[in-house]
Order: sequence, then structure tokens, then C-alpha cells
Amino acid sequence: MLLSASAIMLCMKYVYILQSCDFPDRHYVGVTGDLKARLAKHNAKEVSHTSKYAPWSVKTYIAFSDETQALAFEKYLKSGSGRAFAKKRL
Repeated sequence: MLLSASAIMLCMKYVYILQSCDFPDRHYVGVTGDLKARLAKHNAKEVSHTSKYAPWSVKTYIAFSDETQALAFEKYLKSGSGRAFAKKRL
């Protein structure tokens, strides 16, 4: 059985890195199942952790078919070594 592209996208989890448009040295790492809607919430200042530095743009995102892997990668990116990795490689 083949799945449609939209069905596959609904199953995906996205780990994303946002960059503030007005404060380019500010970044935010998160995970979501709907990247477009989540970015809209960040830019509408509905997320307390990011409202001060809105608007935001997506710098990088990575799609995972496994939620556990996505959450682990998000946690890694929020660690010291993960932040260094993202700064250098992403």
C-alpha cells in the first residue's frame, strides 16, 4: 500500500532552528508536526520563549519519521555540544 505525500507529511516530526529576523544572533530550537503552523505561532508572539525576538525565519529543519529520534535530536541541539554543532554545521 502506498501512502500519499500528504499522509507521509502528517506522520513526520520536524526539528527546526529558527533565527530572529531582527536579532540574527538569537536562535530557537523546537520540534513539531506542522512546521508552517508552528512558525506562524512564533511570529504571532503566541510562544512565550520566542515572543520577545519575533519575527522569526526558519534557518534549518530536519524531518524525522520517528518521534523518539526527533525528540532526542532536539534535546541534543539544545545541549552545549549540539549548539556548537548547529552553529558550525547547520
